[in-house]
Amino acid sequence: MIPSYLQDLCKAQSYDPNNFFLIAGPCVVENEELVMEIGDKVSTLCKNLGVAYIFKASYRKANRTSASSFTGIGDDTGMELIKKVGAHYKVPTTSDIHAHDEAAIAAKFIDILQIPAFLCRQTDLLLAAAATQKIVNVKKGQFLSGASMKFAVDKIRLAGNEKIMLTERGNTFGYQDLVVDYRNIPAMQENKVPVIMDCTHSLQQPNQISGITGGNPQLIETIAKAAIATGADGLFIETHPHPAQAKSDGANMLSLEKLAPLLEKLVRLRRAVS
Repeated sequence: MIPSYLQDLCKAQSYDPNNFFLIAGPCVVENEELVMEIGDKVSTLCKNLGVAYIFKASYRKANRTSASSFTGIGDDTGMELIKKVGAHYKVPTTSDIHAHDEAAIAAKFIDILQIPAFLCRQTDLLLAAAATQKIVNVKKGQFLSGASMKFAVDKIRLAGNEKIMLTERGNTFGYQDLVVDYRNIPAMQENKVPVIMDCTHSLQQPNQISGITGGNPQLIETIAKAAIATGADGLFIETHPHPAQAKSDGANMLSLEKLAPLLEKLVRLRRAVS
């Protein structure tokens, strides 16, 4: 399902309304060259495949394992570059917000406010995001069931905002792994909102002794195929031209060159299961 409020944002694009939509981009804004390259290549690819596209990049990474990890190039610069990608390629944009006082600021630059998984129960953050009247995409916490996300939805709706999306990103399995329970997709769809599968963060291996989160990017295609077969409305895929050189989450990102063949398969699969 591509809801009307998302269709409005994607009206400059040519896409098949029966297709899934894609949220994709680098984990974090590293520099202008990177975000423009990814925005160019992914928007062109999605146009050719009839997939509605939302550009994603974090203007700041507030949740990092180590104090020495890269967090960004500055909030103002990061948000300005995200806005530039959206305007140049005529695509909507999204980024994380981390505290209630960021919501109104970010809303001036970004079309969809994303609530990080660890913060999905933070009432003041959800209410502040809802108050902007932007679309709010809440990522399901690794510690929650899909059914329990109804309470996040309720908070946003009670604040007067019906423009809501939910994202599945796996559940904690032991100390250093995640597992995806695909029952969560239809469970969250019971809230009458679109549900997105995060195909990259669900493959993280957190809490590594090195202080750098690991991952299993070779399974991105498996996660994505299963999500489409299960009926996910959208997919979230972090991608980078050179994941090994990425300044954040490189261990679980998809190489940009692999995105085209993957999306081609997924579009065919979507048609087969529709």
